[in-house]
Amino acid sequence: MSVRECRKIVITGATRGLGRALSEGMSQLGHKIFGCGSKQVHVEETKNKIPGGKFSVVDVVNEKAVITWAEAVLEEGLPDLIINNAAVINRPSPLWRVSEKEFSLLVDINIKGIANVIRCFVPAMVAAKKGIIVNLSSTWGRSVSGDFAAYCATKYAVEGLTKALAQELPKGMAAIPLNPGVINTDMLKTAFGHGASTYPSAEVWAKKAIPFILGFTASDNGASLTVPS
Repeated sequence: MSVRECRKIVITGATRGLGRALSEGMSQLGHKIFGCGSKQVHVEETKNKIPGGKFSVVDVVNEKAVITWAEAVLEEGLPDLIINNAAVINRPSPLWRVSEKEFSLLVDINIKGIANVIRCFVPAMVAAKKGIIVNLSSTWGRSVSGDFAAYCATKYAVEGLTKALAQELPKGMAAIPLNPGVINTDMLKTAFGHGASTYPSAEVWAKKAIPFILGFTASDNGASLTVPS
């Protein structure tokens, strides 16, 4: 891959699950990955696994931490692609039994975390009128399931936030809400228990997801897309 083809890619939640699979696969293709995770142990594991990337401990809920991270990344140039992947799911429970603390955690990470990353990275991209922002939604961002109202609410918010952002971006850029599909991750195990094992692993999923995501262009701006199964 030539230097010209190498892309700078920012990925949140890059040290586990889908984010880790995307980081590893995209790095193997020669792209420069700037990833973050919330726990030092997972960041160190990912650094060892993907030596070509740059991974940092960042809590996306903490705006000051995101600012510091963004400043360091932007010193190396504008991102060509931002993938907001960091998210959590609630424990299965009727909405009235979901505590305020747990509900707030989902809102903080799944919605505010994306807004923080956009606030810190996107102004520079807008000034240059280039770059693509992909915000991971969910099947439950376009449909619903009992016992997961809190999670559904945040993913519906991701859809709306992203589609509105798409209308605000200059020509040449794109914001895309992306449903990754159903993948066997720790989050799915929370929802489906042992049934999660019947779905593809993150690594298998990434083989289709990566070329699909890397194929996005400005013409996809505002489109609610889904990774092919």
